[in-house]
Amino acid sequence: MSNKPTRFKLVFFSPTENTRPILDHLFQKYPNELGKIGEYDQCAFICPGTGQFKPSTAANPVIGESGELEFVKEDRVELVVHDKGEKEELRKAIAELKKVHPYEEVAYDVYRIEDV
Repeated sequence: MSNKPTRFKLVFFSPTENTRPILDHLFQKYPNELGKIGEYDQCAFICPGTGQFKPSTAANPVIGESGELEFVKEDRVELVVHDKGEKEELRKAIAELKKVHPYEEVAYDVYRIEDV
């Protein structure tokens, strides 16, 4: 059995002005688990785009108004998470992302990275 960590790709969407502070916080909090590729640290891919959402009347939106369609300049951010087992590091990283992200509901995806 290998001691090699399982790798995941964590993808999240952030208002452009919040991307750098979020990444800085995550990389400082988890320097050995996030954004490492070989001999490189703090690796991330950031792609700009436009996010669209319509908050329900029960929502408490940071941007926009309940019931109104909103368009926001956002970044798609991708980074590698190294997990030693049972997805503990991945869960911690997602929990920390949710704490520092400005949105009430954080949009994120997780993909398992397979060695080939």
